[in-house]
Amino acid sequence: MNACPPLPAAPLQKKSVHRECIEEENKHKWIESEKAGYDLGEACVKRWVKEHWRGYLRAKWVEHLQGKCFWIELDRGDFGLLQRKFQAQSELLHLILNQLAAGKENLDVIDWAIAHKIGLAPVSEILEALDVNSQRLEHRFDNPPSSNHA
Repeated sequence: MNACPPLPAAPLQKKSVHRECIEEENKHKWIESEKAGYDLGEACVKRWVKEHWRGYLRAKWVEHLQGKCFWIELDRGDFGLLQRKFQAQSELLHLILNQLAAGKENLDVIDWAIAHKIGLAPVSEILEALDVNSQRLEHRFDNPPSSNHA
């Protein structure tokens, strides 16, 4: 019996966090405007940004680390990092990623590790490699263009 040849790898998806975010914002604005019965405008989009941008970005970052989707604004070297590192620590990595995806910060993860009597060396190694603090992209509303008053 002949073995089937391996399937070709799916083409790498390359996407923009910012472009995809605009689609999410518009969906949100449309749904909320439909509920209200009128266009809620930019204020609705800004509310989405305030409530969801950070979590949205973190989710895209995790996809990038897992090698599921290449997000062009994120560090090229981080793409697929989780496929190359921490294979022997996959359970700990999964627990840490869940916390980071939920919006926790490095100090929260370290506090969690101490509370659960988990060695800090492997936790620190994972946190340093993930470098969550370098993945803080600004949203277009974060720094509005300044007006020039001469």
